[in-house]
Amino acid sequence: MLKAIIIIGGPQKGTRFRPLSFEVPKPLFPVAGVAMLQHHIEACAQVPDMKEIILIGFYQPNDELNRFISSSQQEFKIPIRYLQEFAALGTGGGIYHFRDQILSGGPAAFFLMNADVCSEFPLQEMLRFHRQHGENHCGVLLGTTANRTQSLNYGCIVENRETNEVLHFVEKPSTFVSDIINCGIYLFTPDIFGQSNLFMPEVIRLEQDIFTTLAGQKKLLVYKTQHFWSQIKSAGSAIYASRLYLKQYHQTHPERLATNRDGTPKIIGDVYIHPTANIDPSAVLGPNVSIGKGVTIGGGVRVRESIILHGAVLQDHCCVLNSIVGWDSTVGKWARVEGTPSDPNPNDPYAKIDSETLFRDGGLTPSITILGCNVSIPSEVIIRNSIVLPHKDLNRSFQNQIIL
Repeated sequence: MLKAIIIIGGPQKGTRFRPLSFEVPKPLFPVAGVAMLQHHIEACAQVPDMKEIILIGFYQPNDELNRFISSSQQEFKIPIRYLQEFAALGTGGGIYHFRDQILSGGPAAFFLMNADVCSEFPLQEMLRFHRQHGENHCGVLLGTTANRTQSLNYGCIVENRETNEVLHFVEKPSTFVSDIINCGIYLFTPDIFGQSNLFMPEVIRLEQDIFTTLAGQKKLLVYKTQHFWSQIKSAGSAIYASRLYLKQYHQTHPERLATNRDGTPKIIGDVYIHPTANIDPSAVLGPNVSIGKGVTIGGGVRVRESIILHGAVLQDHCCVLNSIVGWDSTVGKWARVEGTPSDPNPNDPYAKIDSETLFRDGGLTPSITILGCNVSIPSEVIIRNSIVLPHKDLNRSFQNQIIL
């Protein structure tokens, strides 16, 4: 019997995701047409003998979260429940606080993953790897390869290449340690809670407090994946994650990808369109475009590398590039909404998406353009590399600004 735990964080987390996280908890933000969290749940539900999925975080229970849990339980035919922390307990504090709930029913092992990662989730491969290596260890970490420079932004793992044991773990080192980085996806046995001396403080950081101590004690293994993986820390990384998932849909959900047919808009590359969207046949969409529920797109519109959230209206001949258009927002005729992509270096197979700082050299870092919910962009203006907070009616063009 197995369980899965997903750490979904809380309102203070995800500040780099604003203004989008004002309207919806970050884990429920749609990536490639479905909630970010749904990709995790779908992967967990496909693991044989998975009995329960537990979400741990410090969001107040709300209608949106309850609706999502209820619909996911029906879709994936697996029990899902939410356990609310009384405060932010850190990446390890939550699982230790709720350890009795996690261990009820006597699971042989449990998966633990962070909600803000996008991955192919090779959970069954991790489980096989865990079983092949006997019972002397209490955890398997999913690792992937990064380039030397970017590895400093992640937890770095030094492994014994013959046994796959974790010899050394350093969270965000100041100098190069290893090009194997931690993916934030783990498989633990109940023995992890037997290291009770490590779980003494109330707020426990799994990486710094637990992994650093257990490394070198033959307690942890690393399973390296060649599949795609990325963090979703900022709104810019959500567009990149959407591209990765849309590409994966060719194998997993081809029915979610739009195709070129008579009387439909022109599709270039991978595009998701919600069935309720109303799109003029002269529009051109893609690559990497996700169109949400009830969206209206007029004639001659061009959308590329963007996420259009539900209820948005793109009027005739507007152009949206490298942007997220918020719920119920309107982009006027012949307007242009454009951002700067924050993709990894395409010439480096091990490059990851950079953690964006909002400001650099005294100015706003060029990044994707974000329109919060219910924003109105007038006709014939340009909004470039800007963040527009919710409920704004703009009356002119803006560039490299945060519009409060």
